[in-house]
Amino acid sequence: MFKHILLPTDGSPASSRTIQTCMAFANSIGAKVTGLYVIPQYRMLPMDFPLLDETRRRFDDDNVIRAKGYLTEIANAATDAGVSCETVHATNAHPYAEIIEQARQRQCDLIAMASHGERGIKGLLMGSETQKVLTHSSIPVLVFR
Repeated sequence: MFKHILLPTDGSPASSRTIQTCMAFANSIGAKVTGLYVIPQYRMLPMDFPLLDETRRRFDDDNVIRAKGYLTEIANAATDAGVSCETVHATNAHPYAEIIEQARQRQCDLIAMASHGERGIKGLLMGSETQKVLTHSSIPVLVFR
């Protein structure tokens, strides 16, 4: 069945619940897991151009710290569940595209991710990374609610 699961996280409570459930699933089928956090691309442009480098450096540093925290949660859950796991972070303005690319590069045969359940106008206007992955992925996607 599935041997390698890509598990993206955004650090939300829904992702935390998904991490626990996915690890139990991975353990039950003998799959390994790759945890992923996609860092948003830097887009700020301060009015004071000399501050641009410092602002970007602070943005990058803060996001790497955030990524390590979220990925540590995945690594700890994997250890607790007895699941082989590696973690990675990447930067991309389009998280769904990075999720799909990481799954392809790492030869994952399943993407497991949370759905935040945004519906109605908010879901339509904001869009959903999960929905985009479902739409564009050529490998199966398991969605946890």
